[in-house]
Amino acid sequence: MCGQVGIIFGRKHRRPNERDYLREVFIRMLLHSEERGPHASGLAWLKTDGSHRIFKRPMRAHELVYEKPFQELLGQVDNETTILMGHTRWRTRGNEFNNRNNHPIQAGIVIGTHNGTLYNADYLFRRLGLPRYAEVDSELIFRLADRFAPEGPIDQEGLKKALALCRGQMSAVLASRLAPGTITVLKGNKPLCLRIHRQHRVVLYASDDAFIDFAVDNEKGWRELEVPPMTMLTIRHEDVRAIENSEFRFIPQERKGTLPEGVNA
Repeated sequence: MCGQVGIIFGRKHRRPNERDYLREVFIRMLLHSEERGPHASGLAWLKTDGSHRIFKRPMRAHELVYEKPFQELLGQVDNETTILMGHTRWRTRGNEFNNRNNHPIQAGIVIGTHNGTLYNADYLFRRLGLPRYAEVDSELIFRLADRFAPEGPIDQEGLKKALALCRGQMSAVLASRLAPGTITVLKGNKPLCLRIHRQHRVVLYASDDAFIDFAVDNEKGWRELEVPPMTMLTIRHEDVRAIENSEFRFIPQERKGTLPEGVNA
Protein backbone atom coordinates (compact mmCIF):
# COMPACT_ATOMS: atom_id res chain seq x y z
CA MET A 1 0.00 0.00 0.00
CA CYS A 2 1.39 3.37 -1.08
CA GLY A 3 -0.08 6.81 -1.52
CA GLN A 4 -0.20 8.83 -4.72
CA VAL A 5 -1.20 12.49 -4.81
CA GLY A 6 -0.73 15.22 -7.35
CA ILE A 7 -1.92 18.11 -9.45
CA ILE A 8 -2.22 18.06 -13.24
CA PHE A 9 -2.15 21.63 -14.49
CA GLY A 10 -4.02 23.00 -17.46
CA ARG A 11 -2.73 26.02 -19.34
CA LYS A 12 -3.57 29.19 -17.43
CA HIS A 13 -1.87 32.37 -16.26
CA ARG A 14 -2.30 31.98 -12.51
CA ARG A 15 -1.61 34.82 -10.15
CA PRO A 16 0.84 34.19 -7.29
CA ASN A 17 -1.92 33.76 -4.71
CA GLU A 18 -3.57 31.00 -6.76
CA ARG A 19 -0.25 29.21 -7.24
CA ASP A 20 0.39 29.47 -3.49
CA TYR A 21 -3.04 28.00 -2.80
CA LEU A 22 -2.45 25.03 -5.10
CA ARG A 23 0.96 24.40 -3.54
CA GLU A 24 -0.74 24.30 -0.14
CA VAL A 25 -3.34 21.86 -1.47
CA PHE A 26 -0.51 19.59 -2.63
CA ILE A 27 1.24 19.71 0.74
CA ARG A 28 -1.99 18.90 2.58
CA MET A 29 -2.69 15.93 0.32
CA LEU A 30 0.86 14.63 0.73
CA LEU A 31 0.74 14.94 4.51
CA HIS A 32 -2.60 13.17 4.72
CA SER A 33 -1.23 10.45 2.45
CA GLU A 34 1.47 9.56 4.99
CA GLU A 35 -0.82 6.95 6.52
CA ARG A 36 -0.48 4.95 3.30
CA GLY A 37 3.30 5.18 3.19
CA PRO A 38 5.48 5.92 6.23
CA HIS A 39 8.82 4.65 4.89
CA ALA A 40 9.65 7.21 2.19
CA SER A 41 8.15 10.18 0.37
CA GLY A 42 8.91 12.37 -2.60
CA LEU A 43 7.75 14.82 -5.22
CA ALA A 44 8.52 15.70 -8.82
CA TRP A 45 7.44 18.25 -11.37
CA LEU A 46 7.68 18.61 -15.13
CA LYS A 47 7.41 21.78 -17.20
CA THR A 48 6.43 22.53 -20.78
CA ASP A 49 10.06 22.81 -21.91
CA GLY A 50 10.85 19.32 -20.62
CA SER A 51 12.71 20.47 -17.53
CA HIS A 52 12.04 18.40 -14.43
CA ARG A 53 13.08 17.98 -10.83
CA ILE A 54 12.73 15.10 -8.38
CA PHE A 55 13.27 15.09 -4.63
CA LYS A 56 12.69 11.98 -2.52
CA ARG A 57 14.03 10.68 0.75
CA PRO A 58 13.56 7.71 3.13
CA MET A 59 11.50 9.79 5.55
CA ARG A 60 7.89 10.47 6.41
CA ALA A 61 6.03 13.19 4.55
CA HIS A 62 5.71 15.38 7.64
CA GLU A 63 9.53 15.45 7.77
CA LEU A 64 10.06 15.82 4.03
CA VAL A 65 8.00 19.00 3.74
CA TYR A 66 10.45 20.84 6.02
CA GLU A 67 13.48 19.87 3.93
CA LYS A 68 14.99 22.82 2.07
CA PRO A 69 15.09 21.02 -1.33
CA PHE A 70 11.40 20.18 -0.98
CA GLN A 71 10.51 23.80 -0.31
CA GLU A 72 12.73 24.98 -3.17
CA LEU A 73 11.17 22.56 -5.66
CA LEU A 74 7.67 23.45 -4.59
CA GLY A 75 8.51 27.13 -4.92
CA GLN A 76 9.56 26.54 -8.52
CA VAL A 77 6.07 25.40 -9.54
CA ASP A 78 4.87 28.06 -11.97
CA ASN A 79 2.57 28.61 -14.95
CA GLU A 80 4.74 26.34 -17.12
CA THR A 81 4.37 23.36 -14.78
CA THR A 82 2.32 20.53 -16.30
CA ILE A 83 2.27 18.14 -13.35
CA LEU A 84 3.26 18.06 -9.69
CA MET A 85 3.35 14.48 -8.45
CA GLY A 86 3.83 13.16 -4.94
CA HIS A 87 4.21 9.72 -3.38
CA THR A 88 4.35 8.18 0.07
CA ARG A 89 5.89 4.72 0.10
CA TRP A 90 5.03 1.66 2.12
CA ARG A 91 8.06 -0.55 1.68
CA THR A 92 7.34 -3.99 0.25
CA ARG A 93 10.37 -4.78 -1.86
CA GLY A 94 13.56 -2.74 -2.04
CA ASN A 95 15.10 -0.99 0.95
CA GLU A 96 13.99 2.62 1.26
CA PHE A 97 17.53 3.68 2.20
CA ASN A 98 18.48 2.95 -1.39
CA ASN A 99 16.84 6.10 -2.73
CA ARG A 100 16.52 4.57 -6.20
CA ASN A 101 13.69 2.46 -4.81
CA ASN A 102 11.64 5.45 -3.74
CA HIS A 103 9.16 7.38 -5.85
CA PRO A 104 8.80 9.30 -8.09
CA ILE A 105 10.86 7.04 -10.35
CA GLN A 106 12.66 8.12 -13.50
CA ALA A 107 13.17 5.49 -16.20
CA GLY A 108 14.77 6.96 -19.30
CA ILE A 109 12.58 9.85 -20.36
CA VAL A 110 9.59 8.75 -18.25
CA ILE A 111 8.83 9.91 -14.72
CA GLY A 112 6.04 8.49 -12.60
CA THR A 113 4.61 7.00 -9.43
CA HIS A 114 2.90 3.68 -8.78
CA ASN A 115 0.75 2.08 -6.12
CA GLY A 116 0.60 -1.70 -6.12
CA THR A 117 2.80 -4.75 -6.61
CA LEU A 118 3.77 -6.53 -9.82
CA TYR A 119 4.54 -10.13 -8.99
CA ASN A 120 6.10 -11.07 -12.32
CA ALA A 121 8.31 -7.97 -12.66
CA ASP A 122 11.61 -9.89 -12.39
CA TYR A 123 10.51 -12.27 -15.14
CA LEU A 124 9.37 -9.46 -17.45
CA PHE A 125 12.56 -7.46 -16.93
CA ARG A 126 14.51 -10.52 -18.13
CA ARG A 127 12.14 -11.57 -20.88
CA LEU A 128 11.88 -8.10 -22.42
CA GLY A 129 15.54 -7.18 -21.89
CA LEU A 130 14.71 -4.00 -20.00
CA PRO A 131 17.39 -2.01 -18.15
CA ARG A 132 16.96 -1.91 -14.39
CA TYR A 133 18.05 0.89 -12.07
CA ALA A 134 16.31 -0.02 -8.81
CA GLU A 135 15.11 -3.12 -6.96
CA VAL A 136 11.42 -2.26 -6.94
CA ASP A 137 8.86 -3.89 -9.21
CA SER A 138 7.26 -0.48 -9.89
CA GLU A 139 10.12 0.45 -12.20
CA LEU A 140 8.76 -2.02 -14.74
CA ILE A 141 5.80 0.22 -15.64
CA PHE A 142 8.02 3.18 -16.40
CA ARG A 143 10.57 1.10 -18.34
CA LEU A 144 7.74 -0.21 -20.49
CA ALA A 145 6.46 3.32 -21.07
CA ASP A 146 9.98 4.49 -21.91
CA ARG A 147 10.33 1.72 -24.47
CA PHE A 148 7.15 2.95 -26.13
CA ALA A 149 8.22 6.59 -26.17
CA PRO A 150 11.03 6.56 -28.77
CA GLU A 151 10.26 10.04 -30.07
CA GLY A 152 8.81 11.65 -26.95
CA PRO A 153 5.09 10.91 -26.61
CA ILE A 154 4.20 7.55 -25.08
CA ASP A 155 2.64 5.19 -27.62
CA GLN A 156 -0.37 4.24 -25.55
CA GLU A 157 -1.48 1.31 -27.70
CA GLY A 158 1.99 -0.19 -27.45
CA LEU A 159 2.05 0.44 -23.70
CA LYS A 160 -1.32 -1.28 -23.31
CA LYS A 161 -0.03 -4.41 -25.02
CA ALA A 162 2.97 -4.47 -22.70
CA LEU A 163 0.90 -3.84 -19.56
CA ALA A 164 -1.25 -6.84 -20.47
CA LEU A 165 1.76 -9.02 -19.56
CA CYS A 166 1.90 -7.66 -16.00
CA ARG A 167 0.47 -9.60 -13.07
CA GLY A 168 -0.47 -8.02 -9.75
CA GLN A 169 -1.92 -4.67 -8.73
CA MET A 170 -1.45 -1.20 -10.12
CA SER A 171 -2.54 2.36 -10.41
CA ALA A 172 0.02 4.81 -11.75
CA VAL A 173 0.61 8.34 -13.03
CA LEU A 174 3.37 9.05 -15.56
CA ALA A 175 4.64 11.41 -18.23
CA SER A 176 7.43 11.67 -20.78
CA ARG A 177 9.97 14.47 -20.39
CA LEU A 178 9.89 14.89 -24.17
CA ALA A 179 6.09 15.30 -24.17
CA PRO A 180 5.47 16.83 -20.74
CA GLY A 181 2.10 18.26 -21.69
CA THR A 182 0.55 14.79 -21.97
CA ILE A 183 -0.10 13.00 -18.69
CA THR A 184 -1.04 9.31 -18.59
CA VAL A 185 -3.12 8.06 -15.66
CA LEU A 186 -3.60 4.33 -15.15
CA LYS A 187 -6.40 3.40 -12.79
CA GLY A 188 -6.14 -0.35 -12.43
CA ASN A 189 -7.20 -2.38 -9.41
CA LYS A 190 -5.77 0.02 -6.80
CA PRO A 191 -7.68 3.12 -5.68
CA LEU A 192 -7.18 6.44 -7.43
CA CYS A 193 -9.59 9.36 -7.12
CA LEU A 194 -9.64 12.41 -9.40
CA ARG A 195 -11.36 15.80 -9.21
CA ILE A 196 -11.38 18.69 -11.64
CA HIS A 197 -11.84 22.42 -11.04
CA ARG A 198 -12.71 24.38 -14.16
CA GLN A 199 -11.76 27.77 -12.75
CA HIS A 200 -8.37 26.63 -11.47
CA ARG A 201 -7.97 24.45 -14.59
CA VAL A 202 -6.40 21.62 -12.65
CA VAL A 203 -7.08 17.97 -11.91
CA LEU A 204 -6.27 16.69 -8.43
CA TYR A 205 -5.63 13.01 -7.86
CA ALA A 206 -5.12 10.96 -4.72
CA SER A 207 -5.28 7.36 -3.54
CA ASP A 208 -8.15 8.26 -1.22
CA ASP A 209 -11.01 10.75 -1.56
CA ALA A 210 -10.38 11.84 2.02
CA PHE A 211 -6.97 13.25 1.08
CA ILE A 212 -8.60 15.63 -1.40
CA ASP A 213 -11.43 16.50 1.00
CA PHE A 214 -8.87 17.42 3.63
CA ALA A 215 -6.84 19.50 1.18
CA VAL A 216 -9.57 21.58 -0.48
CA ASP A 217 -11.54 22.08 2.76
CA ASN A 218 -15.03 22.62 1.27
CA GLU A 219 -13.91 24.95 -1.52
CA LYS A 220 -16.65 25.11 -4.14
CA GLY A 221 -16.18 24.10 -7.75
CA TRP A 222 -14.52 20.70 -7.44
CA ARG A 223 -16.18 17.92 -9.44
CA GLU A 224 -15.39 14.24 -9.11
CA LEU A 225 -14.28 12.41 -12.24
CA GLU A 226 -15.92 9.00 -12.29
CA VAL A 227 -13.28 6.62 -13.57
CA PRO A 228 -13.91 2.86 -13.53
CA PRO A 229 -11.10 0.39 -12.81
CA MET A 230 -8.93 -0.68 -15.74
CA THR A 231 -9.05 2.76 -17.38
CA MET A 232 -6.22 4.67 -19.04
CA LEU A 233 -6.73 8.44 -19.02
CA THR A 234 -4.91 10.98 -21.15
CA ILE A 235 -4.95 14.51 -19.71
CA ARG A 236 -3.34 17.34 -21.65
CA HIS A 237 -1.90 20.62 -20.43
CA GLU A 238 -3.55 22.47 -23.32
CA ASP A 239 -7.01 21.67 -21.93
CA VAL A 240 -7.42 19.48 -18.86
CA ARG A 241 -11.17 19.33 -19.49
CA ALA A 242 -10.75 17.34 -22.72
CA ILE A 243 -9.91 14.03 -21.07
CA GLU A 244 -9.53 10.91 -23.19
CA ASN A 245 -10.17 7.50 -21.69
CA SER A 246 -9.80 3.93 -22.87
CA GLU A 247 -9.66 0.47 -21.37
CA PHE A 248 -6.41 -1.29 -20.55
CA ARG A 249 -5.82 -4.74 -19.14
CA PHE A 250 -3.37 -6.71 -17.05
CA ILE A 251 -3.62 -9.86 -14.92
CA PRO A 252 -5.02 -8.91 -11.50
CA GLN A 253 -3.62 -10.76 -8.51
CA GLU A 254 -4.32 -9.68 -4.95
CA ARG A 255 -1.57 -11.50 -3.08
CA LYS A 256 1.63 -13.32 -3.90
CA GLY A 257 1.06 -17.04 -4.19
CA THR A 258 -2.64 -16.71 -5.06
CA LEU A 259 -2.71 -16.95 -8.84
CA PRO A 260 -5.90 -16.02 -10.69
CA GLU A 261 -7.85 -18.89 -12.22
CA GLY A 262 -6.28 -20.03 -15.47
CA VAL A 263 -2.91 -18.36 -14.84
CA ASN A 264 0.22 -20.48 -14.52
CA ALA A 265 3.15 -19.48 -12.32
